[in-house]
Amino acid sequence: MANQDKAFGFKLVGNLSGVNQNKLTEYNIESGSTQGIFSGDPVKMLAGGFIDVADAVGDTKILGIFRGCKFVDATSKEVTHSAHFPAAQTATGDIVAFVEDNPFNLYEVQCTGSLARSDIGACVDIAYTAGSTLSGQSKAEVVSSSAATANYRIVGVSKDPENNELGSANVNMIVLINEHAYKIEAGV
Repeated sequence: MANQDKAFGFKLVGNLSGVNQNKLTEYNIESGSTQGIFSGDPVKMLAGGFIDVADAVGDTKILGIFRGCKFVDATSKEVTHSAHFPAAQTATGDIVAFVEDNPFNLYEVQCTGSLARSDIGACVDIAYTAGSTLSGQSKAEVVSSSAATANYRIVGVSKDPENNELGSANVNMIVLINEHAYKIEAGV
């Protein structure tokens, strides 16, 4: 049976420590930031302490996964809670983003192509497409070509019976952020 092609971004499914605390840390988004950020999108830290979507292979210091935001709308003056940050949104005061930033979190994510069992342990990069402004949900995926170093390390295959057929396009895999902003990457 073929896998479904339904990208959903990065969905938290566990933690390498065995304790899934689902902790969210608050960060800030710069008012008027030109790019939208969707629930399930990976994010990176910018100079000045703001965050933005990590949408390119070259974004090698991934902070975590975005899970929504709150802000005071500059026009309506209303507090707004949103699953996604609308591109070019302006706000009065801080725009607070909620991010899963534990470097040991495990995520389920769809692959753009097919992967094999032999790819477990290898690394893959992001394949970014902007999410839905209606649902606020991410459409981020990972690529099907594995490498020695890349954004994410494959640690397993999804248990989703609709999307766990190895060797077929759009297989869902379990990944760990390999190039995490809070991990020490250099060896001794």
